[in-house]
Amino acid sequence: MSFVDSLKKGLFGSEDEYDDQYIDDGPQMVNNNNGLGIGADDEDEDPAEGTPKKNKVVNIHATTQLKVVLVKPERFEDASTIADHLNNKRTVVLNLESTNKEVSRRLVDFLSGVAYANNGQIKRVANSTFIITPYNVDIMGDLLDELEEELHIHVRPLTWPIESGVRFKGVYNIYEHNLNLYQPSKQVVTEKVEVDIHTEELDNRIGAQLADKLRGELELIDGVYPEFDKEEYLKGELAPVFFGSALNNFGVQELLDCFVEIAPSPRPVKAEEREVEPEEPKFTGFIFKITANIDPNHRSCIAFCKICSGKFVRNAPYLHVRHGKTMRFSSPTQFMAQRKTTVDEAWAGDIIGLPDNGTFKIGDTLTEGEMLHFRGLPSFSPEMFKYIENADPMKQKQLAKGIDQLMDEGVAQLFVNQFNGRKIIGTVGQLQFEVIQYRLENEYSAKCRWEPLSLYKACWIESDDAAELEAFKKRKYQYMAKDREGRDVFLADSGYVLQMAQMDFKHIKFHFTSEF
Repeated sequence: MSFVDSLKKGLFGSEDEYDDQYIDDGPQMVNNNNGLGIGADDEDEDPAEGTPKKNKVVNIHATTQLKVVLVKPERFEDASTIADHLNNKRTVVLNLESTNKEVSRRLVDFLSGVAYANNGQIKRVANSTFIITPYNVDIMGDLLDELEEELHIHVRPLTWPIESGVRFKGVYNIYEHNLNLYQPSKQVVTEKVEVDIHTEELDNRIGAQLADKLRGELELIDGVYPEFDKEEYLKGELAPVFFGSALNNFGVQELLDCFVEIAPSPRPVKAEEREVEPEEPKFTGFIFKITANIDPNHRSCIAFCKICSGKFVRNAPYLHVRHGKTMRFSSPTQFMAQRKTTVDEAWAGDIIGLPDNGTFKIGDTLTEGEMLHFRGLPSFSPEMFKYIENADPMKQKQLAKGIDQLMDEGVAQLFVNQFNGRKIIGTVGQLQFEVIQYRLENEYSAKCRWEPLSLYKACWIESDDAAELEAFKKRKYQYMAKDREGRDVFLADSGYVLQMAQMDFKHIKFHFTSEF
């Protein structure tokens, strides 16, 4: 299969699928507020001979050497003009909304070959819109497109990389309009300067060729992606995108600085008793995550607490609501990557780490004395189940401790079968079994083995009819289990068995999350 054929297949699918996937017959509008203004009967500055004047072509921010043009062709003969744009190192946004289907097919076929001959790229960005770039401009939108498809929201780059891999030179901060230069030998930002991309200063910093390439890519971003709107971001309809490397500590600071500026302030949190406002003077917080074995030498755990209101003070007495005990914390910590520091105070919206020796569970509430209960993060019914067995009888104690601490993290779930007393681990994927086995062996010196178990769903059950609940548990005794909280769990081995159980026992409620 030729390159052109492969490209056509990736863009359109098969020949039979073309009409459904390529051109939308319905009326569409061009958004004139996104930088792609369409001028009526505008002509390019050097059109090919014989090009009709009706071809609508505009330059976008035509103040730099590299230009982006929007073309709405009406017939196949317009392809020569588009080819001239590519040969002159211009990026073309090809709008085929009003173009005949057959003409559109021929245009894309021909321009795919032109792009290939010029070492350029072609990419579909909408149902009837393509971007065609010359050799000196890269299309780096694959990740952005995937984000839009998966999250169903618009994206907007706020930083943009200059080259990639071993050729990586730095990042241009679109949000702050400055340039962050990178030197591989130091693996740090060597220079952070404000620079006008339309001046020769950019050429002096990164070279004329890369400067022209960056200008063209930034024009393309302005033309294709919507402007960043903070309100749209706060509503969850627009996602800012940053480029960087956590490993090399590059580009991360820009993300954090921007996030601090645009992120929402702490929101009210609903407890079972009332709604807690972040401006309240008294401290409240809840445990949302537990990380086991922070220090393998001491088997230490850290419970992460989100502060919902008030001010947390080190060594101050706070009520552990579930236990009804007052506790003091002498070494609360905050984490930044692998660094942790002891904090003396923290405020609503902050997250702090509290030393845990088995005191906390996910969902536990801390207050200054008020009896509040924040709802914890629910545990969903696992997708995969396996029996866990001890592979080394001499390490039974280590295995039990390891399972107990790893289950506290909330990543996997432990059930005990009431029929045979065997322990069952439930996860959402195979990889979690491998991680648990690895951590047990390397952090707790305990070995385990897995035995397959075919189950469909784990259901937490409850009923106001005690007699019917007891009858169900007797009838389904071999499928009954207890979770770590001692709650009844029905282990259905098939969808049919679960459906029949729901039909036979009308007064029993079947829940697929632990929080109900």
